[in-house]
Amino acid sequence: MKNLESHLVQYALYHRDNRNIRTHLFGVPLIVLSVILMTYVPLFDLNTVSITVSSVLIGLVSVYYLYLSFKLGVLMLILLSLGYVLAMFIYTQFLNFDIAAGVFYLCGASVFVLGWVIQFIGHYYEGKKPAFVDDLVGLLIGPLFVLVEVLFMFGLMKKLEEHIVAQAGPYRN
Repeated sequence: MKNLESHLVQYALYHRDNRNIRTHLFGVPLIVLSVILMTYVPLFDLNTVSITVSSVLIGLVSVYYLYLSFKLGVLMLILLSLGYVLAMFIYTQFLNFDIAAGVFYLCGASVFVLGWVIQFIGHYYEGKKPAFVDDLVGLLIGPLFVLVEVLFMFGLMKKLEEHIVAQAGPYRN
């Protein structure tokens, strides 16, 4: 199994144009949120907690992220949990206002499409196809890549950034 750096380098090879990276800062979180929304399907209740498809997926993905990097995995778990809380709030509001659950899922699907449109605009600038076309693991690495790019912008994890740039090439405008 690849380590964190090799996954990020592989993903970075498809993302060197700064315009593409900027679109990913919006598109990837929208896609992640939309997946949480569309999979917010209650499975069963455990005491007073409703277990949903999205909570199970977040748990599984978080284990993978924690395996790759404990610190980044914890950050991803926090971010995914915030997305889950937002989905739960929105779902509850839809039910409180007697709006059909189907409309809730349609909103999730609309956010999904918007996120991908933004992604494909970025890849137009990049001149390359998305990373997941060649490796489906890229769908899991994308959110982690966005997180580390944000951390890089704040001057954090400089060594990791240097290793990625050394192997994937410099950023382009």
